[in-house]
Amino acid sequence: MASLAKCVRLALGAWVLSLMISASVPSIAQQVNPTASAVKEQQLLQELNRIQGRVSIPDQRSGVLEQPAGREWREFRNVTLRWIGGIAILGTLAVLVVFYLACGMVRLQGGRAGRTIVRFSAFERFVHWMTATCFITLAISGLNITFGRPLLLPLIGHEAFSEWSQWAKYAHNYLSFPFTIGVVLIFLMWLGGNIPNKVDVEWIKRGGGIVGHDHPPAYRFNAGQKAVYWIVVIGGAAVAVTGYELMFPFYLSGIEGMQMAQMVHSTVAMLFVAVMLAHIYIGTIGMQGAFEAMGSGTVDANWAKEHHSLWLDEEDARAATNDARSKPAATAAE
Repeated sequence: MASLAKCVRLALGAWVLSLMISASVPSIAQQVNPTASAVKEQQLLQELNRIQGRVSIPDQRSGVLEQPAGREWREFRNVTLRWIGGIAILGTLAVLVVFYLACGMVRLQGGRAGRTIVRFSAFERFVHWMTATCFITLAISGLNITFGRPLLLPLIGHEAFSEWSQWAKYAHNYLSFPFTIGVVLIFLMWLGGNIPNKVDVEWIKRGGGIVGHDHPPAYRFNAGQKAVYWIVVIGGAAVAVTGYELMFPFYLSGIEGMQMAQMVHSTVAMLFVAVMLAHIYIGTIGMQGAFEAMGSGTVDANWAKEHHSLWLDEEDARAATNDARSKPAATAAE
């Protein structure tokens, strides 16, 4: 009897211990379909090292502290993303420097005509500069997340880096809202002039007149500007949607979905920055007279003739029509 009682106590102890272990650590069966006829080995391996606890808030997904896909996400964030950003951004900068040293600024062949034409209204320039300012701030603060620790931290120290990163985070979050508004306004303002057409095909075939003295005709926006427009609209929408998903976690998806959103957000942002570097180059030191379009809102008539001749023809025809309509009224008033 004594041996039987001892066996019973051991069995009960083992049963209680197994209940305690199963209550404190989620079992693999909770993560794998228990009704499946067979469980693949890969499924079991994917659930290894999962740490999940209990939370008091309604969304139980927030109780996952570590899950297997996080290892892949960490590898992407710490290794792959840095390679993508480094190649895209530094590669673009290198190409621009070589191109500038080889070709220099694209200058006006006929000099300045002395007559200016309104290219962008005050509202258009306001939207452009608001969006551009927000983008630059978002780019710098976002690059800090990826490259700040290995590059900036050793230079300024932990305390200064922590302070800078905190303010960069605030700027990144809050300036995302005017940036998104700017992207929407850009989409609505310039959609009509950025629909691809046959003129764009010819412009691309002739290299846009960047190299040499060729100046293919173009309307208000040439093929290169249209490409930048659609990159801003599509890329801006992608970083906005994924960014807001990260700012408001667990509203749209779980941890796996947010990891995917971060991967899309960061990758698109890196490529976005690279494209905008080329856009800034063309609009400043790359082409004479280009900055005036967004600076004062007007461009020289010879600049318009060389780079947007079809648009200049439309503007001249519109001006001639307005003059013709105003002359009879002026004669009657006399």
